[in-house]
Amino acid sequence: MSWGIELWDQFDNLEKHTQWGIDILEKYIKFVKERTEIELSYAKQLRNLAKKYQPKKNSKEEEEYRYTACKAFLSTLNEMNDYAGQHEVISENMTSHITVELARYVQELKQERKSYFHDGRKAQQHIEICWKQLESSKRRFERDCKEADRAQQYFEKMDADINVTKADVEKARQQAQVRHQMAEDSRADYSSILQKFNHEQHEYYHTHIPNIFQKIQEMEERRILRIGESMKTYAEVDRQVIPIIGKCLDEIVKAAESIDQKNDSQLVIEAYKSGFEPPGDIEFEDYTQPMKRTVSDNSLSNSRGEGKPELKFGGKSKGKLWPFIKKNKGAAPEDFSNLPPEQRRKKLQQKVDELNKEIQKEMDQRDAITKMKDVYLKNPQMGDPASLDHKLTEVSQNIDKLRLEAQKFEAWLAEVEGRLPARSDQARRQSGMYEAQNPTTVNNCAQDRESSPDGSYTEEQSQESEVKVLATDFDDEFDDEEPLPAIGTCKALYTFEGQNEGTISVVEGETLYVIEEDKGDGWTRIRRNEEEGYVPTSYVEVYLDKNAKGAKTYI
Repeated sequence: MSWGIELWDQFDNLEKHTQWGIDILEKYIKFVKERTEIELSYAKQLRNLAKKYQPKKNSKEEEEYRYTACKAFLSTLNEMNDYAGQHEVISENMTSHITVELARYVQELKQERKSYFHDGRKAQQHIEICWKQLESSKRRFERDCKEADRAQQYFEKMDADINVTKADVEKARQQAQVRHQMAEDSRADYSSILQKFNHEQHEYYHTHIPNIFQKIQEMEERRILRIGESMKTYAEVDRQVIPIIGKCLDEIVKAAESIDQKNDSQLVIEAYKSGFEPPGDIEFEDYTQPMKRTVSDNSLSNSRGEGKPELKFGGKSKGKLWPFIKKNKGAAPEDFSNLPPEQRRKKLQQKVDELNKEIQKEMDQRDAITKMKDVYLKNPQMGDPASLDHKLTEVSQNIDKLRLEAQKFEAWLAEVEGRLPARSDQARRQSGMYEAQNPTTVNNCAQDRESSPDGSYTEEQSQESEVKVLATDFDDEFDDEEPLPAIGTCKALYTFEGQNEGTISVVEGETLYVIEEDKGDGWTRIRRNEEEGYVPTSYVEVYLDKNAKGAKTYI
């Protein structure tokens, strides 16, 4: 379990994560510091309270303390001073053992972190320079090959022309040989730089970055252990003077001892792991294909009559090969399509779980209101049942909205899970609770997504439809006695299982009649023989008949 292997392409995320770790440590220091200030303030108030009720010397009150009750009260006041002193001890020990030491450790941690990421950026800059050198040598090789090929063609043209002098032909031949030698030199230079770059890239991804990230991982695990040890110290300082709250302190120690730095490291991997493989070696691009027919030194016409060579040169580089060079900017899309597959699945699963919890909460509230209404119906003197109708309707509407939202995210989640490799049953989403309450099948026909070089995902075309028409609306629509005329035809782009009331099932490629356009709610009304219903507009391609307006066309 090494960050250098698992998180080779997550340089920026690790930088943010380690900074977050330092921020957490500083937040904990601030928390302890404020606790010490509270302890000092509390001790001061206790001392002032005890002093306020101390008997005045040479007064009647001093004589009253001869009584046992008053002596007991005086002893209580004296104990309060000691009690206040114990809170001062808590403040002093927490300041010396936690805040001062952790503040010093944070400064050391910042310097160590800065050093590691400085080395990482130097390694990045070095590999970028090597890449630029490789690109430059490749372009020079390509240019020299083209110029050598043009010189060869010019020589062949001069050699074939009977009106050209022998001196001009010899000059053209020498120029072709010079260009050919330049191309060979460029080829050797390009090959050498390419070999060097592949070596540097291999060292970067398999030696330099793993070593740096391993040190960062060890630094982060030490930070986790340190904050755990500080939590234990926090409890022990308090335990020395407040035995009565020992049980609470045991729970703090238990919480501190439950910290597992290895488990935290694994969580970082699960959060940032992209699932991509490191880039492989770059293949050699040979530009010498047209150079094979270059004339030799002993002949001026050995290539006369040959056809014109076909030029084939490689195009420009398709982009840099490491993901830390290019980053996506802008707001993240709602379906998290900018994330790698595994991270997108986790985000969608989290969103579905949140929606399911909200749905369950609203359903519990609805049940509570319903029970209260039943109580009011049975006992009118306790309240008016009608006063709960508005709240009950509002809760039901909220449930419907949340269910539609959950359907949308479950459709995206089903798409992602269908594209990811097979995972264990434990990794599958746990949404049985919501599916049992809302068993409506979610159909999803989103277009394929392509991976961009920087590891993000972009969605070409989103085909998800949000159901915005309730079943009761469909019932009202189908109460017409006379069937509506067809206003055009449509072709099903995808298969749709119409399981909700008012919808109709279609098969991909099927042609049907359109009897009502999309009114802005994402649904189109169609007819097949005597069967009518709604399908998502994004599932069909509509061809409206402009001349069909008012015509009575029935199927």
